[in-house]
Parts: sequence; C-alpha cells; structure tokens
Amino acid sequence: MNDRQQPRQIHLAAHFPGVNNTTVWADPRSGSQIDFSSFDHLARTAERGLFDFFFLAEGLRLREHGGRIHDLDVVGRPESLTVLNALAAVTDRLGLAATVNATFNEPYELARRLASLDHLSGGRAAWNVVTSSDAFTGENFRRGGYLDRADRYTRAAEFVAVARELWDSWPEGGAPRPFAHRGEQFDIEGRFGVPRSPQGHPVVIQAGDSDEGREFAASAADIIFTRHGGLEAGRAFYADVKRRLAAYGRAPGDLKIMPGVTFVLGDTAAEAQERAAEIRRQQVSPQTAILALEQVWGVDLSGYDPDGPLPDIDPDPGSQLVQGRVRHADPLALAAKWRALSEEKGLSIRQTVIETTGRQSFIGTPEAVAGEMARFVRDEAADGFILVPHLTPGGLDEFVDRVVPLLQERGVFRTAYTGHTLRDHLGLSRPAAPE
Repeated sequence: MNDRQQPRQIHLAAHFPGVNNTTVWADPRSGSQIDFSSFDHLARTAERGLFDFFFLAEGLRLREHGGRIHDLDVVGRPESLTVLNALAAVTDRLGLAATVNATFNEPYELARRLASLDHLSGGRAAWNVVTSSDAFTGENFRRGGYLDRADRYTRAAEFVAVARELWDSWPEGGAPRPFAHRGEQFDIEGRFGVPRSPQGHPVVIQAGDSDEGREFAASAADIIFTRHGGLEAGRAFYADVKRRLAAYGRAPGDLKIMPGVTFVLGDTAAEAQERAAEIRRQQVSPQTAILALEQVWGVDLSGYDPDGPLPDIDPDPGSQLVQGRVRHADPLALAAKWRALSEEKGLSIRQTVIETTGRQSFIGTPEAVAGEMARFVRDEAADGFILVPHLTPGGLDEFVDRVVPLLQERGVFRTAYTGHTLRDHLGLSRPAAPE
C-alpha cells in the first residue's frame, strides 16, 4: 500500500446476546434481556461508537433439552421487528437488523413489515434470512410441517427474490403496479401495500458457513454473518465466498463478510488473558459443559464428571434429546475430533467444551485488539465484525470507549457518519428503481 492509498475500512455491528452460553448471567452487571431499556442502552452505545448496525437474533420456538426448556436461552424475548421499530425512534443513524425465518413466514407480509421499518427509520432496515428444517419448530405453525433440509435454501432464495419483486413493484414516486409471481414455493399476485422505501431494498444478511449457505449469500445477500477461527481460516473463507460472486454478476464489494466475534480487554496482555479465561469458565459451568456435550452425543450424560474424560460411547445421530437446535451434521466425526483434542492436550470434558465452543475472540490491550482487527481486514480475512458482548446491556461500552478511538487514529474506522442509510454505512449501492 502506498502512502496515498486509504487503508481498508472496518465495518462494525453490535449483536444483542441471549442464547447459548454467551451471556455471563452470574455477573452482577448482567441486566434484563427483555426490558426495552436494555435494547435502548446497547443500541445507543453502538450508535455512539458509529457502528453500522444493531443486530437481533430470534427463534420461533423455545428450545428444549431433555424435555425441559433449555436453561441458557432467554425466555420471553420480544419479537425482533417490534423492538427495532421502537429503537428507530431513539436512534438516528444506526442500522437495525432483524432475524426472520424464511421457512415459517410469507413474502408479502414480511416484505411489508421490513419496508415499514425502512420508512420509519429513514432507510436503516436489514433482514437476516434464516431457515429451518426442524419439525419441532414447525409444530408451532398451522401447516405443522417442515422443509426437507435440501429445500431450505431453495425456499429462502425464492423468498428473497419475491420480496425484491414486491419492493420493486411500486416505482419511485408512482403508483403500485400489479405483481404476479409463479414459482415452486410461492404463487401470489396483487399490489404491494407500501411505497418504495428509502433504501429501495432493505439490506439482506445471511447467516451460515455451509457450502449451500455460502452459495446463497453469493447470489442474494449483502452481508454474510459467519463464524470462523483465526486469520488463515478467515482468509480462506473470505476468498471462497468472494470468488463465488462473479457467477452472479456481482463485484467483491457487493457482499460484506462480517464474522461474529467476542472481545476481552485488559491494561496488559496478561490481565486480558486472565479476564478471558475467567469469562470462559463462567460461560461454561460444569452443568453447561455436560449440556454442550449432550448436544453432540444426543444421550443423557448427567452421570459423567465434568472434570473427567470424555465419554467412550458413540453419539446417537438420530437422538431427539435436544429439540429446536440444528443438529451437528456429523456428530460421530465431531465426537472423534473432540476426543483427539482431549487426549492430545489432556483436557477434561469442561476444558474441551471451553476450548472448542468459543467464538473467534480478540483478547489483549485496547491497542492490541485494534491492531489485530485492522490486520484481519487489511489481510482480507473479513470486511468487519459483528461484536457479541458477554454482558447485557453494558457489554459494548468498554469497546466503544477504548478501542473505537484507536481504530479512528489508525484511519481504519469512520469518525462520523457520512450518510443516513445502512447502505450508505456499508458502501452498498441503492438498487435502481423500476422504470
């Protein structure tokens, strides 16, 4: 890079935690996961830090483990788009992203809700498209069924295409035109009920690392929310997904790759590592370690010692012990991998779960974390990051106060919003309005 080239800019987003073992519930600073004040605090902090967007996950059924509601999930979380519409009134520039399932919703209704949020927020809406092949979740819905795993992305791709047809059916400043879609998944016609919104199309996010998920993201998404490990794994993922874009007539900058990450800061490297180790011990209690193991093995392992060795029995691939969670594609292979790691390093059950289930994490002094994040983006392992704090609602405060100013000093992060819409923040073009 010569002196006149601007360094690659980092995109940042904030994830509101609440499922799995991310949140450290025992910390006295851990607040409500349901009160609007918690959403308000985290969103305002993200906007103060000039983040691109605020991101809400969501599930359509309370997950169960051994016939009981899964202890690590939030019970009673308000519906995502409703929360984001409220946040639109207390923020000005921050993007607002909702996770909404393409398997158990319908295009007209969801396209209308997303366009409404885009209008109410002045162009800040985003949709994280997820799918489900789970009959357990399907029991909550009228049709009571589910899609075969192979059909999930087929429906999702057509769903996104139909939503875009609906958004495009109302020209800029004109009257709505009739639409008609005849496809394998949807057969609808009529007139769309909401005028073209500020972004034209709300931003589309896709979450997933599988081959079919990567292909879907390359064909239809603006952002891919991923989970990968270190720098080299990130670079391999980045190169693979960006390579796929050309087949769909898209440029590398048309899709932003933003892995979900955690962070732990300290005044020294040693302090940060000590804090990180304590946080992971709190996240993976002895009970949680056994639950995590049961999700892979699919059998009751409550008789095993969390501080002892991994089970010598094989997983049950057809188990129904865990309901509402995507099962590991090959539990036998995963169990073998965990056993090999445990034997190589002499790890107990709890230690193995701690080592294998954490997200990519940036640990160190604020200066070190800023430098490492900049390196990931500079070396094309990511376009930015979706931060998943371990505390609600104040878990992002320290990052905004201590790391963001250092990123700004390095010239890799904005010092002010330069646009009003989420597409502006991301450097994405506004889809052309229909003639």
